[in-house]
Amino acid sequence: MKILILRFSSIGDIVLTTPVIRCLKQQLDGVDIHYCTKRRYQSLVAHNPYIDKCHYLDDSLPTLIRQLRQERYDLIVDLHTNLRTRLIKDLLGVRSLTFNKINILKWLYVRFKLQVMPSVHVVDRYLNTVLPLGVVNDGRGLDYFIPAEDQQPTTQLPYTHQSSYIAYALGGQHATKRLPINRMIELCRKIDKPIVLLGDEHDREAAELIRQELGDSLIYNTCGLLTLNQSALLLQKAEMVYSHDTGLMHIAAAFKKPIVSIWGSTTPQLGMYPYKTRHLIIENTTLNCRPCSKIGHDQCPLGHYRCMNDLNLSINPILLQNSLKQAQV
Repeated sequence: MKILILRFSSIGDIVLTTPVIRCLKQQLDGVDIHYCTKRRYQSLVAHNPYIDKCHYLDDSLPTLIRQLRQERYDLIVDLHTNLRTRLIKDLLGVRSLTFNKINILKWLYVRFKLQVMPSVHVVDRYLNTVLPLGVVNDGRGLDYFIPAEDQQPTTQLPYTHQSSYIAYALGGQHATKRLPINRMIELCRKIDKPIVLLGDEHDREAAELIRQELGDSLIYNTCGLLTLNQSALLLQKAEMVYSHDTGLMHIAAAFKKPIVSIWGSTTPQLGMYPYKTRHLIIENTTLNCRPCSKIGHDQCPLGHYRCMNDLNLSINPILLQNSLKQAQV
């Protein structure tokens, strides 16, 4: 059997599909697994040993479809479920299994705050998509594979961070999923251990302000300087990880890192919290305006941003350690 898996974006969502890839490959005899995503996410799938061949969307969907048609698939597993994947399925004309995005339930939850979301992680819902094939969850969590060329020793870190450090993934696609800079500084001051800041070029300015405020002995700013795989390596070697609701949080979960996840306009009830790893969730549960979006906004719709401005960041290190030890995996 030759199977094509479709998931075009984004970092976190693609990482969250890795249990489906592994379980299909290991539980179906002789299966040939192909994965299709956008070219910009090539590093997420290119080194996955459970994928036999990758296909990438560049600028032309018709060109991609012609390439896919030549493969003569037996089955398409659509884990994205949008207009583009529907077109691919229609034009390839083979059997397909399609992920249920439960958009109506999400709309009711976000728009009217109705508690209708199932208590099921999105990974388990992805796996339910392939249940008709007899494929079941193996319980091993997420995968992330770093190629040899990105395996760098920690001696490349500053001396202050070589023995042990905390990783803080301070990015987030939308502003309402990130702490304001003054609160990031407050959090880093409370952590009071060597911290490696992780993010892309859009996060570098904020990270530099944090470094200037707290000093080089505490803060090492890598935002915008590393590839995704190099950032993943720093997550893998971290003592623990602090993160907003972002793709790096899921990469950290793939490495089974203890994670403190910080939530603003989105909520864990949407099913995207750290999977199969010890974690502690920090969120403001007193507001009746959360969630205001399933993906976040560029600014608070009500203008007060209380979900992050009023967030309690008074974390006792001993209580935190005990909480992470007791957290369910």
